Amino acid sequence: MRVAVLANLKQNAPTWEGMSPDQWDDLDSPKTVNALIAAIKSRGHQAEFLEANIRPPHNLIQRLEEYNPDICFNIAESHFGDGREAQVPAILEMLEIPYTGSKVLTLALALDKPMTKRILWYHGLPTPEFQVFDRPDEAIEEDLLDEAQKELRFPLFVKPSREGTSMGVSSESIVYTVDQLYTQVRRQLKLYKQPILVEHFIEGRELTVGMVGNIAEPVARRISDHAMRTALPDGLNFFPIMEINTAAYRESEAGLYTNRMKVELAEDYYYLCPAPVGEDLAFELKALAGAVFRVIGCKDVARVDFRLDQANNDKPYILEVNTLPGLNPGYSDLCIQAHAAGWTYEDLVNTILDLAVERQARPGVYAQG
Repeated sequence: MRVAVLANLKQNAPTWEGMSPDQWDDLDSPKTVNALIAAIKSRGHQAEFLEANIRPPHNLIQRLEEYNPDICFNIAESHFGDGREAQVPAILEMLEIPYTGSKVLTLALALDKPMTKRILWYHGLPTPEFQVFDRPDEAIEEDLLDEAQKELRFPLFVKPSREGTSMGVSSESIVYTVDQLYTQVRRQLKLYKQPILVEHFIEGRELTVGMVGNIAEPVARRISDHAMRTALPDGLNFFPIMEINTAAYRESEAGLYTNRMKVELAEDYYYLCPAPVGEDLAFELKALAGAVFRVIGCKDVARVDFRLDQANNDKPYILEVNTLPGLNPGYSDLCIQAHAAGWTYEDLVNTILDLAVERQARPGVYAQG
């Protein structure tokens, strides 16, 4: 099988004066791309990297036509636009080339954290109350107020609405006063030039649930609470739950899984996998992650991040879903979780590939899924 690995390397990204220093922290490194190619080749396939950019000198469409892949292993983040992670898959669908991972609508939706949270709220899935700020002088809505006191319920958490790798997340993201709130909103609007998400800050442990697979049954009008509490969805393989040991960096990172931890400290941060959680809580986290996978429309692979509310008996709150989870073999969360399950990196990569082939192969080449 001929596989094109599509990614955006940080070293090939555009630059400009005044750009945020973490602007391209969600892009990939040659180490990740080379590891993917080696993993795919280890199972007898052909594999080649293509920079996922249609502009010269990369000319993705021309390169795809020349290489003529049977399928693309897609981890492309792209550079600009509200739904940038959906841009390359949209091109692939126009060219009728299969690819791994979630489809266009899901990728665009999951990148937009407020839109994702609206879907979660509709299905009754727990996520912190929030408001989106498009302007620095926007009035505060009731969702951020304490119902009884009708006053702001601090602390609040401020972050860009359409970024990955915890871009914009630092100790200053937690705010305790109205002045701090508007200062952070103003700063992030200027830096990231996109709506800013403000939500109630959940003080507690941070965990993540990775999974591979596909769910065959369609999404009901709303996810059944009874169904979630009694069985995990068929078709998904859940990896051991991972806890980010934010306490190890409490002084510098304020107990957050910050951008600095994911970038500067990526190869030297602390985690627990499997996380020390009881069976009931582990089941609840997996059930919620499976429900998110289902209602957002994920395919092949995803990771869902949680915080446990220490003030509310460790109630889990969904922070976000990552439909393009990192695949750096040395330190990416999903790879750590797969390793804890006894999987090799080759197992993980080729399982994602095989799931995509089974699900949406090119007509005449593989069985239709």
